[in-house]
Amino acid sequence: MVRPAGKPPLSSAAAEFGARVRARRHELALSQEALADRSDLHWTYFGQVERGQVNISLHNILKIADALEIDPGDLVTGLT
Repeated sequence: MVRPAGKPPLSSAAAEFGARVRARRHELALSQEALADRSDLHWTYFGQVERGQVNISLHNILKIADALEIDPGDLVTGLT
């Protein structure tokens, strides 16, 4: 059985942001559910963020950065 391709990333920037979220979440040994609890966002949203499939708002970037204990600028730019 061939599975249909999932929704592609919106852009390379969205995909890179999502990869940084996933990497930081793994560094902290958090599940998407635990990160959702910390950030007051729905856990399914994190799958979309990590795959670069959503145009994330500044408000949510700040919530995610706070939950991941990282500077929002570092999360956006990838610089540490």
